Amino acid sequence: MKTLLRATSKSAGILLAFTVIFTGILAFTYSITHHTIQQNEDNARRKLVAETLPLNSFDNDLLGDQLTLPRDPLLGTDDPSLAWQARLNKVPVAVVLEATAPDGYSGKIKLLIGITADGKLSGVRVVSHKETPGLGDYIELAKSEWIHIFDGKSLSAPDDNGWKVKKDGGQFDYMAGATITPRAVIKAVHHALKYATAHHNQLFAVNAGVKP
Repeated sequence: MKTLLRATSKSAGILLAFTVIFTGILAFTYSITHHTIQQNEDNARRKLVAETLPLNSFDNDLLGDQLTLPRDPLLGTDDPSLAWQARLNKVPVAVVLEATAPDGYSGKIKLLIGITADGKLSGVRVVSHKETPGLGDYIELAKSEWIHIFDGKSLSAPDDNGWKVKKDGGQFDYMAGATITPRAVIKAVHHALKYATAHHNQLFAVNAGVKP
């Protein structure tokens, strides 16, 4: 019995030692890679956000001028979302909003929408979606130029009736046989423009997103 207890204690001690060593290795690896991983993620997000804005149209670090917005039906958000304020010579010139088209063919379509201070779209990018390959994925810039259809549009150009696909009497082209996806994106972008107009003073306030 004593021999068994000693053997069991020895095995438990070895297992504990390995657990401590392994945990230490994991903690050390995390400590030396976490900063690099976070930096890579920030750079990827910074690049994608910047894609919605004209080149050289801002001179601030977009991630440094970040706002948290409450959930809002016009943004299609169920939780607080982020917005990034673009500045030129410290003056707010545009904002990039996170928005969601909740009614895509296969689920939610997450978007980044750039809007200038005068209410025009500077760019729209699809962050993620689950649309049918070959039909819905043409909303991605990597696969189609369709997303550029929004550049320069505003609430008045076109008017409310124009913010639809041409099949529904609007002004936006779409891929034949696939109207649900563009309908969802067009509606989400239109709503985001309405949100930006309704919250213009907040989104374009000086120092609104500046971290202390």
